Amino acid sequence: MDGFLSILPLIVVLVLLFKRVHMVVAGLVGAVLAMVLGGISLATANTTLMETLPKILGMVVPVINSAVAFAVFNSGGYTSALKLMNKGVRGRTELLAGAIVLLQSVATYMSGIGGGTAVVLAPLAFAAAGAIPQLIAGMSIAAAVAFTTSPASLESSVFSEISGTPIGDYVATMRPYWLVFTAIAIVIAWWGARKHGSLFKQDAPSEVVAPSEETSELVKTTAPAAFLLFAVLLGPWINDQVGQPVLGPLVYSLTTIFLIWIFTKTPLNKAFDSLVDGSSYILTRLFGVGYFLSFIYLIEKNGAFDTISSMAEVAPSWLMIPAGVLAGFLIGVPAGAYVGTILALILPVVMNLGFTPLEMGFVTMGVGLGSQMSFVNITMQALSSGFQVPIEKVVRGNTPYILGCVLVLLGFSLVM
Repeated sequence: MDGFLSILPLIVVLVLLFKRVHMVVAGLVGAVLAMVLGGISLATANTTLMETLPKILGMVVPVINSAVAFAVFNSGGYTSALKLMNKGVRGRTELLAGAIVLLQSVATYMSGIGGGTAVVLAPLAFAAAGAIPQLIAGMSIAAAVAFTTSPASLESSVFSEISGTPIGDYVATMRPYWLVFTAIAIVIAWWGARKHGSLFKQDAPSEVVAPSEETSELVKTTAPAAFLLFAVLLGPWINDQVGQPVLGPLVYSLTTIFLIWIFTKTPLNKAFDSLVDGSSYILTRLFGVGYFLSFIYLIEKNGAFDTISSMAEVAPSWLMIPAGVLAGFLIGVPAGAYVGTILALILPVVMNLGFTPLEMGFVTMGVGLGSQMSFVNITMQALSSGFQVPIEKVVRGNTPYILGCVLVLLGFSLVM
């Protein structure tokens, strides 16, 4: 009975999240119940909040990366990249579909925001190739594996806070799997476009189908995005070799902004306005998740995660990791609006079970894939709007390919 009472607040939180109750409200209800059942004082609750919020809001690098990527979006860098890709493949739909998915993955990886990337790219993808189901699925998969492993994402920040693993170490560990699943997503989109050809609707815009800009102009506009990608991917290695942060956040953030000013038509003041405005998205969500996480920590004080861990330990050890991945995926489907919220629930459990950072990363990626079958997920809503198809159709189209990726992820979790 004591064990059941310790996990009852968590069950309440999950039920409320499934019913689409705001995450802070759901967490508050669970925390109040835990305080009543465990005799936790208001002073303890206040201290927990005051300790948790600064840690979450102190995740500076993801905020900087997200803000800089937002400035690149506003300057038209990713639109130019897509137009440049279209010129390069000479309108071949299957190659362009693969390029779109690659751009979705790379842009999300740099910004940490799958929904924000999809808002920009989905209408352009619709214009370039039409509403190809496999293209939509490929973009969904690419977004999921990118924002769950990105150095700029809320999800990586939550992972780092809970596991105690530096974000840079987590990102380096998961990068090969981001690349593998991005390749899978590209193949899915390529195959779908080759099978269907272009699936345009009559009102599809033509700005990407027949780009009129000179190639040199497109290359110039794309330069800030290319530099930011270079800095995010190779910056840590270069810094280690040189012995100082020559491509640290200070250098690459300011350099990217000045490249936007030099190579695009964006005034310098507007570029810096975009940088500042771009920080609001992730800061707002970090604040909300900080509140939610403080409530989860109150529930943890009653031994909820120890209880779940003790129950899971009776299972064969070789099944624990796949079970954690599958649980993350299944929770992500109905409650995938804020993946960071789900991670705050499930990662403490798997950490108590002795999962390594890599194994916890698989769980994180499983939650992300589940979110791409969720009706409340921002990326899904952006794809639905951009491709002008009902979100129910997006979910149905994604399902076989998402499930296939989950099977691959389960395979990794068994053998790695």
